[in-house]
Amino acid sequence: MPKKPRFKAILFDFGGVITSSPFDAFNRYEIENGIPQNFIRKINSQNPDSNAWARFESGKTTLDEFDAEFLMESTQAGYRVSGRMVISLLHGKVRPRMVRVVERCKRHFKVACLTNNMPVGQDTTTPPPSSEQHSVKHIMQLFNLVVESSREGVRKPQIPFYQIACDRLGINANRCIFLDDLGINLKPAREMGMTTIKVVSEIQAITDLEIHTGLDLSD
Repeated sequence: MPKKPRFKAILFDFGGVITSSPFDAFNRYEIENGIPQNFIRKINSQNPDSNAWARFESGKTTLDEFDAEFLMESTQAGYRVSGRMVISLLHGKVRPRMVRVVERCKRHFKVACLTNNMPVGQDTTTPPPSSEQHSVKHIMQLFNLVVESSREGVRKPQIPFYQIACDRLGINANRCIFLDDLGINLKPAREMGMTTIKVVSEIQAITDLEIHTGLDLSD
């Protein structure tokens, strides 16, 4: 009998995987405004379960509240950066090749998007109205499942967030591959039994996924 495939689902982060990383925009803003590199990322990583960013992504605060809370946190750290400014920097560009990877993976596996995002009406997963917005909507429709932090009240890297995806897909964690550009988000997934891929570059991520799945994902 043919050997059953080990994996049943491929889980994708959105920003930094399907789109370019918002951290590039953060760094450009910091350079332009004389702010130390990775300052915004450091603000977001301090008190990661209760800071302004975590509360906003978990749907526990409004945009106005986030704007004020992030400004307070950044000011205390030495530089004034408003929450609204950070939000304006979040919209990465869609990576068409990664979209094709999702489409090809879906022929063989269940595919899901696991994204930390903002409450409805304040969502930063999709860019402002433009020619690219339709493509983002199309991308989200490709997935068998989309798990959004703002709707669930939990976020990556909290383990219940990943468990929601496994439960709804009806798959054990050890049958999943998860791609994310942040190591902090990959660690709990790996502890649950998932095979993880840290996305450093588009080409590297696709190559690693080919190795794990045995699929030819080249153009």
